[in-house]
Amino acid sequence: MNTNRKSKGMLDWKAVIGILISIAALWWAFHDIHFAEVLAEVRLADPFWFIAAVFFATAVFALRAWRWKTLLDPIQPGTGFRSRFAATTIGFMGNNLLPARIGEFARAFALSRMERVSVVGSFGSLVVERLFDAILIFSLLFISAALPGFPTGWMDDPTLALIVRSAVTLVAVLIPLAFLLVFAPVRAVRIFEQLARVLPAKVRRPIIDALEAFLSGLGALRSPRLLVIATFQSTVLWLFNALGFWAAFKAFDIPIGFGGALFLQSVVALFVSVPSGPGFFGLFEGAARVVLTGLFGIVEQKSVAYAISFHLGGFIPVTLIGLYYAWRLGLSLADVERSEERVETAVEAAPPPPADGGEDDV
Repeated sequence: MNTNRKSKGMLDWKAVIGILISIAALWWAFHDIHFAEVLAEVRLADPFWFIAAVFFATAVFALRAWRWKTLLDPIQPGTGFRSRFAATTIGFMGNNLLPARIGEFARAFALSRMERVSVVGSFGSLVVERLFDAILIFSLLFISAALPGFPTGWMDDPTLALIVRSAVTLVAVLIPLAFLLVFAPVRAVRIFEQLARVLPAKVRRPIIDALEAFLSGLGALRSPRLLVIATFQSTVLWLFNALGFWAAFKAFDIPIGFGGALFLQSVVALFVSVPSGPGFFGLFEGAARVVLTGLFGIVEQKSVAYAISFHLGGFIPVTLIGLYYAWRLGLSLADVERSEERVETAVEAAPPPPADGGEDDV
């Protein structure tokens, strides 16, 4: 444990890189747009369908809390839904208002304040959650592209081709790494620590911390029953989330079916997975423009009106709910910002967890 660790400034190197990427993405998404025409498209939107889109985009956080129980049960059975929902909204509020995805750490820290779950175990379950999300997003991307009526030659678009190749590479690395961590966890982390010595300390430490925390969340991957349940819940979650994208299509009179909503959802998720500023502004709008205009031929003004409106429609409710639960828990935004340091310190101080039934048992 590094007892001399200094408190991190809000604008560390990760935050600066993310903000620069968001600025570049915002310029690209809006550089040739006439905002009077965008505003006209917003005014024409169907309020009923838009409210439905916002409902789906907000209710999905309840599904995240539902799935989280499955991932937490091997660590701490019987966690309360309200605690999980509150921590989830606090985490996404943190991602919306603070840089460098601080909300991922805030979510783990907040749950440990409400339930008898260690910070390390809570964070480890979220690393496992991200693995499920990555696999589902990647799978739905290709399933949606294979549906009848989907535009042919979509891989000819250089931006989409780059996204897909990056996603393939990511999943090709994540799945073998997950199996290695499941069946030889402690040894796998030790090997990776040796390989990662070539990276700068500021880059290497968060990666190692995430892998070590992952060991504490392995229970759901080791149990066939929990693995099946978590996979089913992840599928329900992402299909439900896509309903929000589809309802927003209806609101803006965009003639694209549910398969297109699945595809756009996956591309947006892949765009916002890269470093960005608070709220993923620019990346969300850029992804929508690439898919709606570049692939489906929707006019730029309508694509941008859709992206801005639906992004804000999903942004505002969860941010307000998260702020409410943070206030109820006595957490200020400064506390949320410092949660990264607290989680990292807890992970570094924790002893390696036992590897049940494997060669790395300790």
